[in-house]
Amino acid sequence: MLLLQADPTGLSSPLGKLVIAAILLTVVVLALRHLWNRRGR
Repeated sequence: MLLLQADPTGLSSPLGKLVIAAILLTVVVLALRHLWNRRGR
């Protein structure tokens, strides 16, 4: 199975998961701020 092989990018490591989570959280926050600013006009 592909999922059981070692991930050459290191994204399956705890640090990789943390980085992905931080990026996703940043994208969500920026999107919400953008929508909030558009709504306020």
